[in-house]
Amino acid sequence: MTEKRHIWGNGNYDTAPGNRRAFWSRVFGRWYFYWFNFDIFSKTGRLFRAGRCDGAAQIFHSSRNIRLIERCGGRVHVRGIENLEALNGAPVVLVGNHMSLLETAVMHAIIRKYVDFTFVVKASLMKIPHFRNIMTGLEAIQIGRSNPREDLRTVLTEGKERVSRGKSVVIFPQGTRAAVFDPAQFSSIGVKLALAAGVPVVPVALKTDFLGNGRLIKDLGPIHPERDVWFEFGPAMMPSGNGREVQQKTIEFIEARLKAWSEDGAGVDAA
Repeated sequence: MTEKRHIWGNGNYDTAPGNRRAFWSRVFGRWYFYWFNFDIFSKTGRLFRAGRCDGAAQIFHSSRNIRLIERCGGRVHVRGIENLEALNGAPVVLVGNHMSLLETAVMHAIIRKYVDFTFVVKASLMKIPHFRNIMTGLEAIQIGRSNPREDLRTVLTEGKERVSRGKSVVIFPQGTRAAVFDPAQFSSIGVKLALAAGVPVVPVALKTDFLGNGRLIKDLGPIHPERDVWFEFGPAMMPSGNGREVQQKTIEFIEARLKAWSEDGAGVDAA
């Protein structure tokens, strides 16, 4: 596989005007999405387990998730690609809000061309088949979420090691998925890692409530085709001192983008 598998060339991305929902998506609703999403997920997991999921394969299969969103009537928008290009492949800490499962499903399609990266994930999620294979292959940093001090030590120690080998680290400081962004729950762990590793922070604002949380099973929620999917990457910022200025600018960036996108997501029934 080559970079031609990437869903766009250079620059930002928008789903083509006039995108229409596939017939079978209209018939089966969320189950159409989860059927194909699991197929992508399981194939990617098997590739990682076999040691055959390189960067090009990661981009290809992640791009399939974006095409799936579009077949389900969703529209995807990406902004700030020029800020990723400006990194010239150098490692950074990408710090963003966390809204749904779509983040980990589509981020390779969006940023893997520009930076090699891994995630900070909850250790409990490593029990999930295929997800375990994917995150092990990506050398994800596992934290427990029950002891903040221990989590910080793990992120700083393992994060610095990943960065020293040229890997960027994606971290969602909220700790859990949330439809509403609450700055009080947005810890400074990402900025602290950037300070320790001596690399910049790239703020990431995202809106992925196209995929909702389920009432009985959280990971099998409804889809909302009327809610556009947005990703935007801000300019890299080198933290200094205690990092509070970069932390505040990251929060302000996310809040501003979410406010600008707030008109999306009303008026159509969920499937």
